[in-house]
Amino acid sequence: MAYSRKRILGEYLVLQAQGGDRLAVSRLVRLWQPDLLRHARRLSDDRDQAHDILQDAWLDIVRGLNRLNAPAAFPAWAYRIVSRKAAARVKVRQTERRLSRDLTAELADARIDGAGEAEMRSDLALVRRAMAQLPDAQRVTLALHHQDGLTVSEISVVLGVPAGTVKTRLMHARRKLAAQLDPHQEGEGDDPFNR
Repeated sequence: MAYSRKRILGEYLVLQAQGGDRLAVSRLVRLWQPDLLRHARRLSDDRDQAHDILQDAWLDIVRGLNRLNAPAAFPAWAYRIVSRKAAARVKVRQTERRLSRDLTAELADARIDGAGEAEMRSDLALVRRAMAQLPDAQRVTLALHHQDGLTVSEISVVLGVPAGTVKTRLMHARRKLAAQLDPHQEGEGDDPFNR
């Protein structure tokens, strides 16, 4: 019985929110937050990450409410958005781990004389520190493009963002890395990633 009341209230709040009622949006969040958070926790092994996933999902849910044609479908639709957000986070984490392993393997495979090896390790450490300072989205986008060789459109699909967002992230990441690696360098013409 309570489940049925919750669904009816949810449908009503969706309709009100679609009509522009901000209080209805707030009440809709309060109504479904516990269930969606529980779902996010099932999909994530980290409590903080589950909260981040849900926060990202709520942004998409609120933005997309007007496109939801059937208010009765809200629960399934919202759960699907949370699931997609969690899957995207898993992909990002897997990519970061793989890139870290690949980079370590490349370093181990390099057979360079003692002085060259020390210089390479120093350069690699510098690049790693610089990349670690990039925002997560920029770091992952840059790694997918330059280390995995994915195109902008492929990265767009992997990360679930528009191609323009991928291009912007790449541009900002390149500029930040160039500035960190060579503070005297200016302009895009000197960007080491565009050579």
